[in-house]
Formats: sequence, C-alpha cells, structure tokens
Amino acid sequence: MSSEFQVNQLVARHVRSIPRSGIREFFDIVQNQSDVISLGVGEPDFVTPWHIREAAIYALEQGRTSYTSNLGLPKLREAISAHLLRKLGLTFDPATQILIAVGVSEALDITLRAVINPGDEVLYHEPCYVSYSPSIALAHGIPVAVPCRADNGFAVSADRVEQALTPRSKVLLLNFPTNPTGGTMTRVELLQIAEVVLRHNLLVITDEIYSELTFEGDHVSIAALPGMRERVVFLHGFSKAYAMTGFRIGYACGPADLIEAMMRIHQYSMLCASIISQEAAIEAILHGEADTLEMKEQYRARRNFIVHALNAMGLPCHLPRGSFYAFPCVQPTGLSSKEFAIRLLQEERVACVPGGAFGPSGEGYVRCCFAASLEQLEEAAARMARFVARLRS
Repeated sequence: MSSEFQVNQLVARHVRSIPRSGIREFFDIVQNQSDVISLGVGEPDFVTPWHIREAAIYALEQGRTSYTSNLGLPKLREAISAHLLRKLGLTFDPATQILIAVGVSEALDITLRAVINPGDEVLYHEPCYVSYSPSIALAHGIPVAVPCRADNGFAVSADRVEQALTPRSKVLLLNFPTNPTGGTMTRVELLQIAEVVLRHNLLVITDEIYSELTFEGDHVSIAALPGMRERVVFLHGFSKAYAMTGFRIGYACGPADLIEAMMRIHQYSMLCASIISQEAAIEAILHGEADTLEMKEQYRARRNFIVHALNAMGLPCHLPRGSFYAFPCVQPTGLSSKEFAIRLLQEERVACVPGGAFGPSGEGYVRCCFAASLEQLEEAAARMARFVARLRS
C-alpha cells in the first residue's frame, strides 16, 4: 500500500497559519509596473552618510572580519549605553544588559521566544507593524490586538489595554512612534499605561526604532518611568535614524537575566551580528547626530506637504507626530483599502500600502511613506488627487 508524499504536510501547523506579509504581497504586484512612484516601502530614501560607510570600509581594510562576542562589540554596547543615558535618561550596564542583534526584527523575535510559554497572551496596539502578530504566534504565544483610533492620534488607551487583559496576559508590546500611523504617546498617557502594567504584573517590550524621528515634543520612553526599568525590554536600532537599513543592526536592553536568556537563543541562531555593521554602528552613534537631525527636518517638511495635500483632496489624515508615515482615511471614496491601493497603482502608478496589511483596525486607511523626495511627493499627490476626483465624478 502506498500513499502520496505531501510536502506541505511537513510544514508545522503554526507556520502554515502565518499569512504572507501584506506589504510584500502588494509589492509583488508593484514589481510588474513601470513609472511607479512608491510611497510604500518603509525605508529612508537617503544614502547612509559617507563617514558611516567609510567606517565599514576601513574595518574591512583592517581585516575586521571575525566573529564578535555573542552580545556584540563592547565598544558599541558602551556607546549605546552612553547614548541612551544622554538622550532618554535610561541606564543599562553595557556588560550585562545590552545585546546587539541582527536588526530590531531579530531582537523582537528572541525577546518573545525568551519570555513566552505556549498559551501566554501578548497584547499589542493596532494598526501595527506587520510582523508583530506573526512573531508572537511563531513564539507560540497568543496575539491580542488593542485597537487605536485616529481621533486619538492612534495612541493606545490604558482603559483599552485593561479591558483586553485576561489571566493569561503576560506581555504588552508597544511601538511609539508607530509604524504605520505615526502615532506617539505623551508622558501622561505612558504613565497611565505604566500603572496598568504594574498593577497586572506585565512585561513591556517597547520598540522605539523611530524615536529620533519625533517631530513634536520630546520622545519619552516607558522604560524611563518610575518602576518600569526592571520590567521593560527596550528595542532600538540604526535603520531609520541613520539610514542604515541594509546593515541590519539592532539592539535590546533590559534586565540582565532576560538579556542572558535572549543571548542563549541568539548564540544558537545568529551567533553574532556582522562585525562590519557593528563597526559602522559605532561611527553612527558617536558621530551621526547631525546627519539624523538633517534628515528629520527634511522628513518634517515632507510630512507637512503630504498631509496637507491628502486632506485637501478629501482623504482625512491626522498629522503624524513621529516616524515617516502618513495614514490617510480612504473611506470617503467608498473603496476598501486594498481596492483603493490596487486601483491607484493601476490607474495612476502610485504605490501605497493597504491599511488592512497592518491588522483589521487598519482597514479603511492606506499607509503613505513620505521618505521620498519632495518632487516625488508632489507628483504622487497630483496623481492621487486626479484619482480621487475621478472616483467622485
């Protein structure tokens, strides 16, 4: 008796249930189009500053091509420690409380794998970065979305977090400024969240990759609030602030016992981040602040333009206080977010991401990344305005 061998049955059940990224699925369509202005991929349009690239080149010339400590180069961890103290008032021991990862994505993955037992619930605010729910599921946790609203600037409400809690809740995952909405949190709002966290004995994972791109007020980290440092894993990296996406350098900071647990996973999977990228990151964090400020001011001008243009064409859009994303509402057009994005691409050659890619709470919106030149944004806005006008005619 023989049976047909089915390869798909070899794939683990929890992996079979993971959807493809809504962003990548949409951009498979984009690849077959010409003359497209892309407001889609969340990547700076700036080239990595020369002095940072030069540091990587110099490291290669000097034969710096070996493994590093699993935790990362001591000089980089020391520089990160000093940077976080100066910028955010955070104190982390570089010897035991900082781990260099292969991007924030790996840092998030090993954090979740280090703390989640099967069946533990992880709360996260939505709309959110596409990887959060799948990353939780891949670590055998249960994702629990907490919806956020445009009329509140897409901040997460402490009341809504508390309403979502159950006896199985273990972790609250935050990302402010937020991808895709550009939402931020005030100190008062974070204090309210912290009170819920302390009362229910939760761990917080805070992804602050866009913190340097805060346009109004000062960025506040929940890790700096009273009573929070010992129950927070702080995630950050170099991709957005220093235009270093391809270098794949992120880091995690937290209690020594948690960092040790994360390192055990990291050492058997990635071993260490690229030494060349770590050398470049040292240059960036020590000497790259002026570059970051210059890029931020250009993003601010682009943000002001595109938000005004979106509102003027009849797509309500709140003013994002951080990141480089606008998140306009397309409900007035009568189209779903996916229908709007596909037709806009087909008819006007402008690519943006359907809001549904960022969770059910994102339906009715699209994400427009304004990390593009002002000239491109002006042309994209003109094309979008034509498209919206046709829909209403």
